[in-house]
Amino acid sequence: MCGIVGLFLKDPALEPELGALLTRMLVTMSDRGPDSAGLAIYGAEAPGLAKLTVQSDTPEATFAGLDTDLGAALGAPVTLRARSTHAVLTLPEGQLDTARAALATLRPAARVMGRGRTIEIYKEVGLPRDVAARFDIASMSGTHGIGHTRMATESAVTTLGAHPFNTGPDQCLVHNGSLSNHNSLRRKLRHHGILTETENDTEVGAAYLTWRMQTGATLGAALTSALRDLDGFFTFVVGTRDGFGVVRDPIACKPAVMAETDQYVAFGSEYRALVDLPGIQTARVWEPEPATVYFWTRDTPSPAQKAA
Repeated sequence: MCGIVGLFLKDPALEPELGALLTRMLVTMSDRGPDSAGLAIYGAEAPGLAKLTVQSDTPEATFAGLDTDLGAALGAPVTLRARSTHAVLTLPEGQLDTARAALATLRPAARVMGRGRTIEIYKEVGLPRDVAARFDIASMSGTHGIGHTRMATESAVTTLGAHPFNTGPDQCLVHNGSLSNHNSLRRKLRHHGILTETENDTEVGAAYLTWRMQTGATLGAALTSALRDLDGFFTFVVGTRDGFGVVRDPIACKPAVMAETDQYVAFGSEYRALVDLPGIQTARVWEPEPATVYFWTRDTPSPAQKAA
């Protein structure tokens, strides 16, 4: 049992409130998973630049001078913004992969949590209230975000094992459920050059979607193919740079509820995650259907797109 939330904003006037709204949504789900928590925030992008979110158990030592050292290795300017055990490194977009490889040498204690033009991922062991406060998520603005509070079933309770999982630029996944074929799928993905870092089944689900989108699939098409290729029971909420998607397996035994207004689309494992959202009293509220893909993008914010 885990708790999932997601919020996709249609109204730019709400963007300064994204972090605060998402934090309140996730805190209400705390009793669904006390082990660890995490949030992905999709914020503003700067032309030609990208971000690496990194984590360290010894942040003062790891982050000291990291921007200078990484900039020297890349031959390009790098800025660093630290938040507790995490730091966001901003660098030229074309050097994301080079920077990630350089980090392994420059700062072996640094672990990459997320990468992309807009995404920042913050996750740690602990309750949602404490994790969100540690990183001051409530102060963050953005266009959309997803969050997760975990009750571990498939792997150890660690920062790396917490959700969301980021396996491709600006793409991340949170999951409630269990995938039964994740080991065989992990081997298949490895043959396609898609690597995972943990034993967590959710990371395999994220990597699968990354692989499908790398081969040209849209978010909707990738989620549709997941219904065919993933075994087990699952509710997925996925974020991309310009989109937000939801899918439940054909049995749909994991709880899920959605709400849509002219200002936003919201997801929660339970309705109580949505009750503090503005205008929820007049929102269209529904339970996502089994084996049905729902997705929204910046270009098509309404109505919901569905693919059986």
